[in-house]
Amino acid sequence: MAYFKEIGKIKYEGANSDNPLAFKYYNPDEVIDGKSMKEHLRFSIAFWHTFQANGTDPFGSATAIRPWDAAADPIDLAKAKMEANFELCEKLQVPFFCFHDRDIAPEGASLKESYAILDKIVDYTKELMKTSPVRLLWGTANAFGHPRYVHGAATSCNADVFAFAAAQVKKAMEVTKELGGENYVFWGGREGYETLLNTDMKLETDNLARFLRMAVDYAKQIGFTGQFLIEPKPKEPTKHQYDFDAATVIGFLKTYGLDKHFKLNIEANHATLAGHTFQHELALARVNEMFGSIDANQGDMLLGWDTDQFPTNIYDTTLAMYETLKAGGFTTGGLNFDAKVRRGSFEPIDLVYAHISGMDAFAKGFKTAYKMLSDGKFEKFVAERYASYRTGIGKKIVEGRANFDTLSKYALENDHIKNASGRQEALEALLNQYILNS
Repeated sequence: MAYFKEIGKIKYEGANSDNPLAFKYYNPDEVIDGKSMKEHLRFSIAFWHTFQANGTDPFGSATAIRPWDAAADPIDLAKAKMEANFELCEKLQVPFFCFHDRDIAPEGASLKESYAILDKIVDYTKELMKTSPVRLLWGTANAFGHPRYVHGAATSCNADVFAFAAAQVKKAMEVTKELGGENYVFWGGREGYETLLNTDMKLETDNLARFLRMAVDYAKQIGFTGQFLIEPKPKEPTKHQYDFDAATVIGFLKTYGLDKHFKLNIEANHATLAGHTFQHELALARVNEMFGSIDANQGDMLLGWDTDQFPTNIYDTTLAMYETLKAGGFTTGGLNFDAKVRRGSFEPIDLVYAHISGMDAFAKGFKTAYKMLSDGKFEKFVAERYASYRTGIGKKIVEGRANFDTLSKYALENDHIKNASGRQEALEALLNQYILNS
């Protein structure tokens, strides 16, 4: 059954096209630096927002009109959504999709029944994959939605909940492997606290590390060789979450000796909520050699929650791709549209318009960032700004051949210091030139 009957395959028509159902900047077959744009950007559709979100918000009921919702039986509905997923991916020329276990299969009356339902949908998904080029970028488990996770999952005060979460993640890892997923994501959800008055922070963070270590061990046991990713997220739903931002997650992983097993899945809107820029979080992951994947969206600076809007800000996409290219580009990761249409955009075609806009925004950003790096003007400026660390006393500092005694002696003899301008405004003007002229 076709769910987007009025939509054909979305094609590239160039920047001068006025067709809303065409790419203006994303040409999937265009080869840049030996790879097609499709290979560089590795776009993915987020199953939860695209096929589960219905326009509900805290102040209003569902608005979305979805043709697959005609299926009355829960299993038939799950199959219909998966069919719609493959249809939309193929028509948008999106090579991947991502899911939580509860996105693709409803929860049963027991854990055993939930396993059986999930197996049915996974089997059906494998059948659809036989005739489709669409593949799984990553899977994960929804260990935050059910009331059992009111106090968290791996950080719950209830050991029975910890055990249930482990069983759920175990199964989610198995089906991710079965479907050929290239990554597995750990998203904390409710791994945090509301008040320290009732919280044993040491036990909770120790347990979170124990949980992740068990996952690493189980991956080896079943032969899952995909990349483990952790997605930093501050506050919402808990006041303080243990995976607050990239720096917090990196510090946590290094503290518990888990840093060799995980990379980061950076989301733009989460960076905003943490008080950082998207570029900052990506750069921090990059310089710590933990860049893995991206959840592509944007937030609203006037709203204090995770609005998960489709990305259209070219400055953000340019700087995001600049950091991605500096990290060497994607390997197993990609650009997953963890984004949802606005409540007032309730027709199925709005899902198509939204993904086109996001794909074009990142394609434009990628081409601009590639030109920036190819020209090397920003890198040259940075290299010259830190030139003092390549010779003389600076070189000794970097090589570990200086100490407070030698530095004090040097400073006494060279205390007339002359700094150079950082040229921030000139560099920002140069960035504007690249964005506007590329």
